[in-house]
Amino acid sequence: MKKQIVCLLFLSLFIASSYAQLKQNFYQSTCPNVESIVRSAVAKKFQQTFVTAPGTLRLFFHDCFVRGCDASVLLSNANAEKDHHDDMSLAGDGFDTVIKAKEAVDSNPSCRNKVSCADILALATRDVVALTGGPSYKVELGRRDGRISTKASVQHKLPHPEFNLDQLNTMFASHGLSQTDMIALSGAHTLGFSHCGQFKKRIYSKAGIDQTLNRQYALELRQMCPLNVDPRIAINMDPTSPNIFDNAYYKNLQQGKGLFTSDQVLFTDKRSRATVNLFASNNNAFYQAFVTAMTKLGRVGVLTGNQGEIRRDCSRVN
Repeated sequence: MKKQIVCLLFLSLFIASSYAQLKQNFYQSTCPNVESIVRSAVAKKFQQTFVTAPGTLRLFFHDCFVRGCDASVLLSNANAEKDHHDDMSLAGDGFDTVIKAKEAVDSNPSCRNKVSCADILALATRDVVALTGGPSYKVELGRRDGRISTKASVQHKLPHPEFNLDQLNTMFASHGLSQTDMIALSGAHTLGFSHCGQFKKRIYSKAGIDQTLNRQYALELRQMCPLNVDPRIAINMDPTSPNIFDNAYYKNLQQGKGLFTSDQVLFTDKRSRATVNLFASNNNAFYQAFVTAMTKLGRVGVLTGNQGEIRRDCSRVN
């Protein structure tokens, strides 16, 4: 028991020392305009396609939960993270957004090969949230890029659509994130879409429609996802304001309109319901909690100092 405590203490100290090296003005002397350069590139991509926003936001979350926030999800080696079925839909606008922003940064002579893909992804994520009406916030920088990306490392590292509250809390706690952090980060489902195959069991089962699901909403989902339809058909996560980063997600949960079991459980479980009600009634409270949670998420498993590298090409190691 003492040995376990010592190991946990050592791990906590190691993690703390890593993210302690992150700071908001990390590139002040090496690439002082990095934030405006990234913001401009992201805004340009966003004007081309809205999917830039949810794609980039989801990409950041998936990256940080697997091997830490080291941009390993962007690597294109054989059997990489992006090849896992949980990540295959990410290799589109989110990837392109980071690539375009990296090209813009490196086109500035004073910035070339000085800003990591991991930091660019963190900045781009903040920018897409702001572009869709959500809060803007300061981003801690100084991450280095990882050199390893494996398909196997994704297994059991990301929340499953059928998770209950205990499973969600356990997974998020393993990254130093509280239940409130988890509920706030789940609010990112106010943007983007999922696929029919991800929630099929809730609307088609021997027992009938999931009782925690709003019946009218379930019937609408059945119309959009009839039996034997292509499971990849896209459905908005937020049926009311899918293009705006707001607290509608929590209001939907109050009405039984959470698309996944792992969404709706936040309201059906009494232990998390009060937080859902708070965020549903107070958009600012949600924004504040989201910024806090995103800052903590951005510290997960970071490489700093001489660890990792600064990739010249975000899709491959130097």
